[in-house]
Amino acid sequence: MNTANQYLKAIYLVQELEDGPASTGSIAEMLDVSPASANEMVGKLEQQGLCSHEKYKGVDLTEEGIVRARDALQNYCIIERFLVEVLEVEDFRTEARQLEPVIDETVAERLDTIIHREPQCPDCFDAEEDVCSLLELETTAD
Repeated sequence: MNTANQYLKAIYLVQELEDGPASTGSIAEMLDVSPASANEMVGKLEQQGLCSHEKYKGVDLTEEGIVRARDALQNYCIIERFLVEVLEVEDFRTEARQLEPVIDETVAERLDTIIHREPQCPDCFDAEEDVCSLLELETTAD
């Protein structure tokens, strides 16, 4: 199950990728949910004043939505970095996605004291590659 914060993060990243409003299809694809589920959650987020949705044009985050999306993205980055730097998890993206809905802000702040997060986080997140661009990943030579 995807949380509101995961949707906000997805909308934020899709807006970055599409350089404009996020299509609900792209949001659904990013979260691996049905378009109907994405539409339903977008409606809930709109009622909370976190985004606006114009049919056939897409979804735009409000200022409050952007703040929450960036906080969610930062927490996600903290989880990823912890998995890579501390636990040395190879499939960190899958693990981070599984942990994301259950790691609250308090736990993320505690994990943040252990890792070496860059001050520009979450601006260092590469939406196309779906990973922090500053995260040093070991590559194996073929």
